[in-house]
Amino acid sequence: MILLLILQLIFSNQTENIPVGKIKTPYGEILIQLDERTPNHRQSFIELAEAGYWDSLTFNRVIPNFVAQGGCPDTPEGFTDPEYLLEPEFHPELTHVYGAVGAGRDDNPGKLSARCQFYIVQNPNGLHRLDGNYTVFGQVIQGMEIIDQIVQVSRDDKDEPLVPVTLDVEIIYLSPLQFAQLTNKEIK
Repeated sequence: MILLLILQLIFSNQTENIPVGKIKTPYGEILIQLDERTPNHRQSFIELAEAGYWDSLTFNRVIPNFVAQGGCPDTPEGFTDPEYLLEPEFHPELTHVYGAVGAGRDDNPGKLSARCQFYIVQNPNGLHRLDGNYTVFGQVIQGMEIIDQIVQVSRDDKDEPLVPVTLDVEIIYLSPLQFAQLTNKEIK
């Protein structure tokens, strides 16, 4: 215990804290690592979360063995407002594995992301047919059992939950030691 406190003091003085997305739902909390290789999507998620953008919205599309999608509804306005569009940030290492967090978009030819919308891959085998077409900018590091529950709720013919699954999204800042403990990663 003392060693952990000493390490935490050492690392908290040497390194910046790490932003982590925290999504509170009626089913529990989900924590998301935001990837530094997608700086625009990462910063956009942080800005919208800190502004409380998603806090009045829901997981508006849930499909078992596919995704739980939250944020602005699938409307033309959500995909045409330039303030909410981002250039894609594709990386071959960031793929649609179980728990990947990606940015929604419509069928626009530039594959621009609607930064007001995000989804979490729930298919245990991943959704690699989406790789290179949708920007993956994060990974669930805690709470996939919550997503597994959310995609099983009763839904209508548009895959919208019959009982809204509300979102409360915030950013928490973890020390490198806290982050390493959470993700079971080695500290370098």
